[in-house]
Amino acid sequence: MFAMAELTGAPEYEVVIEPKRGWLRLELRELWEYRDLVVLLLRRDLLARYQQTLLGPLWHLLQPVLTMAVFVIIFARVAGISTDGVPAPLFYLSGLLAWNYFAQNITTASGTFLNNQGLFSKVWFPRLVVPVAAIGSSLIAFALQLIPFIAFATYYVLAHGFVVFTWRLALLPVAALHVAAVSLGVGLWMAAFTARYRDLLHLNQFLVQLWMFATPVIYPISKLPARWSWIAWLNPVAAPVEAFRWCLLGAGTLQPAFVGTSLLITLLLLITGLVAFQSASRSAVDIV
Repeated sequence: MFAMAELTGAPEYEVVIEPKRGWLRLELRELWEYRDLVVLLLRRDLLARYQQTLLGPLWHLLQPVLTMAVFVIIFARVAGISTDGVPAPLFYLSGLLAWNYFAQNITTASGTFLNNQGLFSKVWFPRLVVPVAAIGSSLIAFALQLIPFIAFATYYVLAHGFVVFTWRLALLPVAALHVAAVSLGVGLWMAAFTARYRDLLHLNQFLVQLWMFATPVIYPISKLPARWSWIAWLNPVAAPVEAFRWCLLGAGTLQPAFVGTSLLITLLLLITGLVAFQSASRSAVDIV
């Protein structure tokens, strides 16, 4: 055998390929090894989003401003919903910053298997790369949407003496990371379900719209009736939305138990979402 190996030049070892086992594999090492692919997919998402558009990234500046204007007219002027002494434009813009980032993440991540089936069927790489890249590309939109908020905040500082931009602003990345973690967990669950049932992709959009009304985007938690306060406690997005207002405006209702409950639910969503996503990734290409 050794003589034959020496004559043929064949190596004296063999490679055995086995499927990875285990119900939970974080694939953190694989994600780091495929970091170049994450960057490429991030660039692809950005180009696909802005290609053949008239205004390109400027849409991310106009969208929160137009939505804020509608909220001010309907909820602040007509319905008379309190904003806890915060100027209505700043109140709504701060909530929309967190919510738009969350909604964009789960909308993109939920179509992971459907939108990338051609790529998945041709080459192997950690499937978790795609939703992670989607969350990274949404950060560009998040950064752009900070511009109109800064413009309105500067106006209220100079014209009305409203105090913003305190030391709490340094904690905004922590709140943004919380939103990213929640949206990744929910997005992985949605991706797993839509891989098998395509019509759920339309249901996901409907659920996102309903979810916004269960989140303190258009109203402060302090004005929520006591009998409905449990909705805010069970809603993992409520705490980071309030944290955005706390960081940007010095307002918002934040309690340690409230934040802790949101973090626990977020961790649960991430773990179970990873399990569901990895289970779906084994057969998603065959299904879609």
